Amino acid sequence: MSHLDTATAILSDLIGYPTVSSDSNLAIIDDLAGRLSDAGARVDVFHDDSGTKANLYATMGPDAPGGILLAGHTDVVPITDQIWASNPFAMTERDGRLYGRGTCDMKGFIATAVALAPLFASKATRRPIHFAFTYDEETGCLGAKALAEQLAARSDRPALAIIGEPTEMRVIEGHKGCCEYSTHFTGREGHGSLPYLGVNAVEYAVRYITRLMELNDELKARAPGGSAFDPPHSTINVGSLHGGVAHNVIPGFATVEWDMRPVQSADFHHINATMQDYAANILLPRMRAVWPDADIVTEVIGETIGLEVMAENAARDLVLELTGTNGTDVVSFGTEAGIFQQLGMAAIVCGPGSIEQAHKPDEYVETSQLAACITMLEELADRLG
Repeated sequence: MSHLDTATAILSDLIGYPTVSSDSNLAIIDDLAGRLSDAGARVDVFHDDSGTKANLYATMGPDAPGGILLAGHTDVVPITDQIWASNPFAMTERDGRLYGRGTCDMKGFIATAVALAPLFASKATRRPIHFAFTYDEETGCLGAKALAEQLAARSDRPALAIIGEPTEMRVIEGHKGCCEYSTHFTGREGHGSLPYLGVNAVEYAVRYITRLMELNDELKARAPGGSAFDPPHSTINVGSLHGGVAHNVIPGFATVEWDMRPVQSADFHHINATMQDYAANILLPRMRAVWPDADIVTEVIGETIGLEVMAENAARDLVLELTGTNGTDVVSFGTEAGIFQQLGMAAIVCGPGSIEQAHKPDEYVETSQLAACITMLEELADRLG
């Protein structure tokens, strides 16, 4: 059986696990752990606090630092309110395309990596190869963040990371972060005719939004030189403002939903520090001067760290050689790559399928894309000995 046939069969099995982020991924992790263990890998499974989710980390080759990591997430987005031509959790093939939830995002890459495991086991005599399959990437990269804490304490931490998100096998060396927040304002309700006796939560939410927009304008001047992103600087977006109950009632509660897309970690810290200072030292004292129980609390919905473009990137250079391509790109969607980069690894994103097919009904990956990924991984195997 060819590597493509093996990968296709594995992918069919993986699609059969409905690993929507809200549900457990233990069954697919158990499956993958068994396949890698049978191929000769040393396998660790790390459960979350609930016991219903787990990360898998496996290694082949020498017990030494400096290896290469193949990383992917096992969770998928829901199919709620989507109309599919076939069962989304039973892979079907039509006209050279493999349909099913997660085929491109991103079980296709996981299937190819596991299909090549026996080859890696025979080739990895000088340099180790690692596998990291995580939970809850779609809801804030929660699994990768937990895994990073585990890897930080290990002496055999990889030097290079390839994250197999769907890029049509293009080499992606950078992407913005995606950080989402809900900031909740607690004021004091009262009659609209006596505004000085209440604390208008909506009013203070608007002041908060105004500062966000001022900061958004200031970020334009912080764009890194030569930034390839569109736009080249970090951005802030206010998605919604909820608050109040009636025309003549001072609103006691309000919520601002907003996000930022940092192009560099310095902007991430600058935005958070600026808004925390503004809330704590400008808005709250004014609110509490009227009502001591007034409050502002920012809830973190998800923080996906960006992948920063680096002048020196051994992972980029390696994958350019493996794929035979001459150029790199940046993308707007987020991945787990920045988390591995923060651990000191050189990281890139390269995998089969198109992001345009992700999260949609009738999601698919072309078999030609899987074949191209297999070719890359076969070339990689030859570099391990």
